[in-house]
Amino acid sequence: MWQLFQFPLCPFSRKVRLMLGEKGVEHGLVRESPWLKRDEFIDMNPAGQTPVLVEDSKGTVLIDSNAICEYFEETIDRAPMIPGTAVNRAEVRRLVAWFDDRLYGEVVGPLIEERMKKRLISRDPPDTRVLREAMKVANNHLDYIDYLLDHRRWLAGPVLSLADLTAAAHLSVADYLGGIDWRGHKQTTDWYAVMKSRPSFRSFLGERMEVIAPPTHYDKVDFF
Repeated sequence: MWQLFQFPLCPFSRKVRLMLGEKGVEHGLVRESPWLKRDEFIDMNPAGQTPVLVEDSKGTVLIDSNAICEYFEETIDRAPMIPGTAVNRAEVRRLVAWFDDRLYGEVVGPLIEERMKKRLISRDPPDTRVLREAMKVANNHLDYIDYLLDHRRWLAGPVLSLADLTAAAHLSVADYLGGIDWRGHKQTTDWYAVMKSRPSFRSFLGERMEVIAPPTHYDKVDFF
């Protein structure tokens, strides 16, 4: 069986978990704190980053969330997550890159640094200026998602895709860390409520990071 090395607030691990859930791939979870730089983990992934997916019986090690997702898209026909024509697939991949690079770099990464790593690792107080900027930029990203959903049923087109899984994974971590103001974003909250209700998503809404509690609405599908 596959073993996924991940930690609860890694959005890239969550993306892979959503992909595995939608594809019906049985897997176990191994808690990995990459900042500890365990020798055994570095041996698997010299970059020292989660997620890493391992199938010991076959000697298979998959590294990088996009490489992992593409692997299962190519090997499992069920629930295609990069569907449609070449143009459609290019749009899915464009949005995956947007959320992985821009949403993570501008919002999720700073929130993780200030509200998780500084608390758990360095024991330093968060930089409120960085937090304010991340939350401000988060609102711009929600505006963009609203725009996409004004023109499409799902983020990349008429059907659920890896773009939806990627955006939801990142937003779920930002939401856990209290960095999202959902007010005034009905299209996005309606879409996110649907995402939260999917079995693949519900699998991690009940998980908690030690000493860091999420907002009360975090695991509620209707936000109330």
